[in-house]
Amino acid sequence: MELYYSFSALIVLSAIFSYINSRFLKLPPSIGVMVIALLVSLGLIATDTIFPRTFLRITTLIGSVDLTEILMGAMLNFLLFAGAIHIHLEDLREQRLPIIIFSTLSVLMSTFIIGFLIYYLLPLTGLHVPLIQCLVFGALISPTDPIAVLGILKQAGVPKSIETKIAGESLFNDGMAVVIFILMLALARGEEVNTTFGGITMLFVKEALGGIALGLALGFVGSKMIYKVDGYNVHVLITLAIVMGGHLAAQALHMSGPLAMVAAGLVVGNYGKNPGAVSDMERDYIDKFWELIDEILNAILFLIIGFELLLIPDLKRFMTAGVIAIVVVLLARFISIYLPVKFIPFRNKFGKKSIAILVWGGLRGGVSIALALSIDKDLNKDIFLAITYFVVLFSIIVQGLTVGKLAKRFPEEEEIA
Repeated sequence: MELYYSFSALIVLSAIFSYINSRFLKLPPSIGVMVIALLVSLGLIATDTIFPRTFLRITTLIGSVDLTEILMGAMLNFLLFAGAIHIHLEDLREQRLPIIIFSTLSVLMSTFIIGFLIYYLLPLTGLHVPLIQCLVFGALISPTDPIAVLGILKQAGVPKSIETKIAGESLFNDGMAVVIFILMLALARGEEVNTTFGGITMLFVKEALGGIALGLALGFVGSKMIYKVDGYNVHVLITLAIVMGGHLAAQALHMSGPLAMVAAGLVVGNYGKNPGAVSDMERDYIDKFWELIDEILNAILFLIIGFELLLIPDLKRFMTAGVIAIVVVLLARFISIYLPVKFIPFRNKFGKKSIAILVWGGLRGGVSIALALSIDKDLNKDIFLAITYFVVLFSIIVQGLTVGKLAKRFPEEEEIA
C-alpha cells in the first residue's frame, strides 16, 4: 500500500501542477510542471520552520522514490518505446551517419573533456576531487537525455533534419554512455576492470548491440502478433508486453533495456502498425495510448526532478561549482559536435545554424540525475549530484525554452545532412 499511496500522491500533484501550468504559466507541459515543483520546493525550504510537518511529509515522499530504479528500471523503457514508436525509419536512415557519430564518438569526447576540465576547475571553488571521479561525472552528464529531448523539441519548432539528429542521438547514445559510466565508476571504486580494447569492446557489444538485437527480435515478434489478430485492445496489450517483458529479458541477459525499447519501438512503429497490418482506427488507438503514457510519465518524472531539490544538502555551497559545470558541459558539447562536423566527411555540410541548435538542443535531464544518485556516498556523491542538478535545471528551463527562439534567429540555410 505504501507504493500505492506514493504513486497516488505523485499523480495528484502532477494533475494539479499541470492544471496550473495550462491555466496560468502556459509553458511546455514538462517544463511547466518542473518549474512549479521547484517553486513549491523553494517555498517549503523557506517555510520549513513554520510548517515542519508539511516539509517532512514532502521530503519523505520524494525520498521514498528511488529515482535511479524508477527511471532507469521502469519509466525510461516506457518513455523510449513511446518516443520511438512515432519515429519514421526513413528519417533515421537519412541522418544515420551523424546520429551514429554523435551518439558514440561525441559522447566519448565529451566525457573526457568534461572530466579533465572539472578536475582542474573545481579546486577554484575549494573542492578537490580525484580525476577518476571527475570522469565519472563526465560520463553521466555527457549523453543527451531522450526524455527531455523528445518532450521539448517536438514543440520547439526546430528544422526537421536537426530535430531528427538530436532525437536520434538521444535515443541511441545510451549504449556508449552506460559502458563508459560503468567503467569509470568501477575504476573509481577500485574494482578490477578489464580496460583492454577487447574487454571494452565486448562490454559494448553485449550491452549496446545485444540490447538492439533483443529489441529488434521483440519488435519483429510483436509486429507479427499484431498482424495476426484484430482488436486495438489486444494490440495495446501486445505493445505493453513488449516493453515490460523486454525489460525483464534485458535485465536477465545483462543487456541495455533502453536500447532494446528503442529498437522494438522503431520496428513496431514502422511495421507493426502500418496500414497493411492494422486499420486506421486501431493505429489511432495505439498512437493515442502511447501518447497518453508518454504525457503522464513525463509529468511525474519532471515533478520528481523539481522536488529532488529538497533532497540535495547544502545546494548553495555548490552554486559556483554548478555554474562552472554548466559552462564546461556546454563547451564540451560544442567541441564534441564541432570537431566531427569539421573533420568527418558527411554527405552535406553543417551550417552555423545547425551546429548552434545541435549544441543548444542537447538537453540533459532525469537520466543524468538518476546516474548521479547511483554514485557511492564516499565518491563525493553530494558534489556531483548538486552540480548535475544545476546543469539539468539550466538545460531544461533555459535551453529548453529558448532552443526554438534560437532556431528562428538564424538566417535560413541549405538543408544539411
